[in-house]
Amino acid sequence: MHKHGGDIYRNQGLVDYSANINFRGMPESVRQAAKDAIDASVWYPDPQCEELKAAIAEKEGVPAEWIFCGNGAADVIFSLMLAVKPQKALLPVPSFYEYRQALESVDCKIREIVLKEEEGFCLQESFVDEISADTDMVCLCNPNNPTGQLIDQKRLERIAARCQETGTYLFLDECFHDFLEAGGAHTLLPQVKENQKVFVLRAFTKMYGMAGLRLGYGICSDTDLIRRMEQVTQPWNVSVPAQAAGIAAAKEQEFVAVSRQKIAEQKKLLLAGLEVAGLKVYGSAANYIFFRAEPGFDTRMYRAGFMVRNCGNYDGLTEGFYRIAVRGEADNRTFLQALQDLEHREG
Repeated sequence: MHKHGGDIYRNQGLVDYSANINFRGMPESVRQAAKDAIDASVWYPDPQCEELKAAIAEKEGVPAEWIFCGNGAADVIFSLMLAVKPQKALLPVPSFYEYRQALESVDCKIREIVLKEEEGFCLQESFVDEISADTDMVCLCNPNNPTGQLIDQKRLERIAARCQETGTYLFLDECFHDFLEAGGAHTLLPQVKENQKVFVLRAFTKMYGMAGLRLGYGICSDTDLIRRMEQVTQPWNVSVPAQAAGIAAAKEQEFVAVSRQKIAEQKKLLLAGLEVAGLKVYGSAANYIFFRAEPGFDTRMYRAGFMVRNCGNYDGLTEGFYRIAVRGEADNRTFLQALQDLEHREG
């Protein structure tokens, strides 16, 4: 089993920097909506997620029939692969492990494109030429997890155009889009209307602190594909509390704006501390920071009371690469003090 961050169940008493969840937690309106929905949970949830889709449609400015709702982003990913059943896919690495897992679940042949450290783990222009007529699926993450790097927008648009030419589905994971300070300049959502091969993935998980409720969604103007996904997924895949929470979250504009501001402030604090410690940072476009440190960094910080994501088990990475989430000021200052103490002991 692939090891993810956020395993608080086997790591009690630690400050969790391994899962990229908004440190402000769940908005009160979302929390209350989920609680109130418990009484209605004696009934099956709406299998069509009609009210939830309407809320998402208003939030994203798209028709409700373009939306597929799932039990977290992973459910959407697996449902997409089961509906398309791609035979050949392009997958840059390192990236989120579930893409590979979902592709392999339908016996898809995967061709890896290795993102190079000397290029800052950034997707290069040459990737466009890798997309051929026999490529069924391209999987991208923007900003990428774990590297925290954004794909150049013009390059991303050229990739989308190339996929349209070759009849290739472009699966674009934008689950961290909400954290971008200029999100409108880094998305393919406006392309979805004219390009039915673009499938954009988003989720309520990270920004709204809903990881345990599980709620993700995909947007694609190929409504036949959306219907096929609904046919292959399990019935009632989004619970009553999750649907209620999503409807409330879709209206939380001020919470998102304030969160972006506070996360930007704390990210600046962490980046400065990592620089002082002499650590090499590669990307931090969202609410997490990807960097290189001496192997065993996570173990040493674990002993100091902090859980850091060791990225050595990502395809394309080795021991020595790490990722930390941006947390609140008190936690971040304690984390940086522990890092400073560690440097002094080892120095």
